[in-house]
Amino acid sequence: MNNPANESLTRERASLLAELAHDIVDQRVLDAIGRVPREEFVAAEAAPIAYQNRPLPIGHGQTISQPLMVALMTQALMLTGNEKVLEVGTGSGYQAALISLLAAHVVSVERVPELAAAAAARLDRLGYSNVEVHAVTDKLGWPEVAPYDAIVVTAASPDVPRPLLDQLAMNGRLVVPVGSRDLQELVRIVRSPEGAQRHNLGACRFVPLVGRGAWPEAR
Repeated sequence: MNNPANESLTRERASLLAELAHDIVDQRVLDAIGRVPREEFVAAEAAPIAYQNRPLPIGHGQTISQPLMVALMTQALMLTGNEKVLEVGTGSGYQAALISLLAAHVVSVERVPELAAAAAARLDRLGYSNVEVHAVTDKLGWPEVAPYDAIVVTAASPDVPRPLLDQLAMNGRLVVPVGSRDLQELVRIVRSPEGAQRHNLGACRFVPLVGRGAWPEAR
């Protein structure tokens, strides 16, 4: 017997993909969104609305981002499948799961220990074996295995964080929201022998990035 809840999620996933296709031109990104079960990365009570194009709370003052923004950020990384990618801000692990389908290996770091542990267990349970999750304190990134071919930051910084630029490989791409605590611009930085080339990708709004090279811890 068919499960009505599963059928509803399938329809809503298809509807979301059709909506995203207006803005996302990388078919690999759309295919990955179609394969990753977003309902597994939200609270149980939010599972029925997992495919609405809006952010949802995941606890500890954090959210799983709007699918369109996740797709835009992932597309901006320009992944081909062979990259080692750093994600700053694991959250529920959803974007790490998407990127894991588009790159060779993902290193994801999270400041909230409970979120890091839950995301690591969830990703392992769902079979995303090329993702490693680390709980961190105030340092930015995971320099232990740098450099990275691509870095994505899921929180807002007052400027492009120097510690992350230092972890970026030559010709690597860094995608990060930059601006005030209330409103930012999504930017892509490409590191080249001539220096860092900046591309503005549009307005966005994220929670603040906390750590050395970003915002200080709120007192």
